[in-house]
Amino acid sequence: MLGSEKVVRTGPKDNDAGVPTYWSKSGKTLQKLITALATTDFLLFGYDQGVMAGIISSRAFVHDFPEVDGNRNWQGFVTSIYAVGCFLGASFILSFGDRLGRRYSIFLGAAIMILGVIIQVASVPPSTGATAQFIIGRCITGIGNGINTSTVPTYQAECSESHNRGKLICIEGGNVAIGTMIAYWIDYGCTYGPHAFVWRFPIAFQVVFAIVILVLMLRLPESPRWLLSKGREHDASTVLAALANKRRDHGEVQDQMSVITDAIRAAGHTNGQTPIKELFTNGKTQHFRRLILGASSQMMQQLSGCNAVIYYFPILFQTSIGTSENLALLLGGVNMIVYSLFATTSWFVVERIGRRKLFLIGTVGQCLSMVIVFGALIPGGIENAKGAGVGLFTYIAFFGATWLPLPWLYPAEINPLQTRAKANAVSTVSNWLWNFFIVMITPVLVGGIGWGTYLFFAVLNAIFFPLIYFFYPETAGRSLEEIDIIFAKGYSENISYVQAAKQLPKLSEGEVKEKAREYGFSGSDDEGSLTPASAQKVEDMSNIDNTNALMA
Repeated sequence: MLGSEKVVRTGPKDNDAGVPTYWSKSGKTLQKLITALATTDFLLFGYDQGVMAGIISSRAFVHDFPEVDGNRNWQGFVTSIYAVGCFLGASFILSFGDRLGRRYSIFLGAAIMILGVIIQVASVPPSTGATAQFIIGRCITGIGNGINTSTVPTYQAECSESHNRGKLICIEGGNVAIGTMIAYWIDYGCTYGPHAFVWRFPIAFQVVFAIVILVLMLRLPESPRWLLSKGREHDASTVLAALANKRRDHGEVQDQMSVITDAIRAAGHTNGQTPIKELFTNGKTQHFRRLILGASSQMMQQLSGCNAVIYYFPILFQTSIGTSENLALLLGGVNMIVYSLFATTSWFVVERIGRRKLFLIGTVGQCLSMVIVFGALIPGGIENAKGAGVGLFTYIAFFGATWLPLPWLYPAEINPLQTRAKANAVSTVSNWLWNFFIVMITPVLVGGIGWGTYLFFAVLNAIFFPLIYFFYPETAGRSLEEIDIIFAKGYSENISYVQAAKQLPKLSEGEVKEKAREYGFSGSDDEGSLTPASAQKVEDMSNIDNTNALMA
């Protein structure tokens, strides 16, 4: 890690007041630069999700890669291989992320994405070798994206004051939708260009986002929590001082150092490592149950049919509804505008309405939308099929407002401090595995059973409703310590955890400690063992392992 030490040691420069700066900025301006990095990365995440939708069925792409022409299996494979790469990237961070650090990981992810893009656009079709090269390049791009989407949310949270964790992660989710919208409209515009331009430019445009990430990371700081977990107190105090716009010896900076160090020790995370076996324990801490709650939300997000609509919207319109290629692409762009607009609504309601209600509202809306789609397609005919288009639009609206951000938020707060990083990584791996499965089978299903595809997704959404209603406790407005108490209460009193959350009133810091003693619960991470005066600071400073915020 000598390279990382050099960056942290020589990167900052003290201003006249003795405050360390990065990019000559400190305080809120520096935090905005870090937010700009996270926003760019999630725009890239969304762009990658949507870029193949307008390319896969275009005449230029089909001409250059004839294997996908009318072949549902090849269409699914070329599109879904990206998810395999993302899975590999997330698995890499699960194993090596704590060793590399946040900055090196983000650098590596962006560089790998650029390499993958170059391999794709350098394909010389039409030939079997060109198709193989394109597939390999797309998988490599996915690896880079998996690395970054497993690292950037953690990095942002570790360098930011978390006053409203729900809103923060929902904003990142909104950027995924906006990135997808950008991809759709670039795809549509490129259809009017020269033959090679139709698919090469949309693929190559990803490099713009990746270069912005690389340039910003050149002089942005390393995560202070990662530095402290490695015993690098001086470097961490430099970063914290820059973020707070204070001198290194300022009392506030030293207090933050103390709080973070206490949280690391309480979590058993002193050397930045948590044993995998901790994920599979229960008792009052319920690590395994909480892992399953987070990972299952990612699974249900994919099985709801979201990426069947996002990746294949133009194909669905052409094959199921019978529109022209140009109209299908145009409607796809409009659909993504709807997607982006509704994704922003979660920013304002996620804390007010709560996680459970948004999950349930989204599930009902998505189920009814799929019912509209398959019901309109059963009779056949162009006029009836137009009703299916309405269903696809209402589906993406409900999804954008609810199930897009929530599965990235819920694992980050439902898991305790000790297992949060690894549990979130497992949730991300779950997301990409099910993403691959759905994207792979969707064109096969549409070609084989037609309207039955949408009946399949409607049934799955209906199944999700009772699972959420009976097993998902509400976490909105709760401190991380209170969420630990919810699970201790449910276990000790032998009641459902949903009921435990309903029965437990909102607690003050002192009341959290009293409840912890009442249930004989110190917590696996012993967050309750901290002094009451620092408990809220611990939440703000240690709610930092949102490895899966956004994803995807």
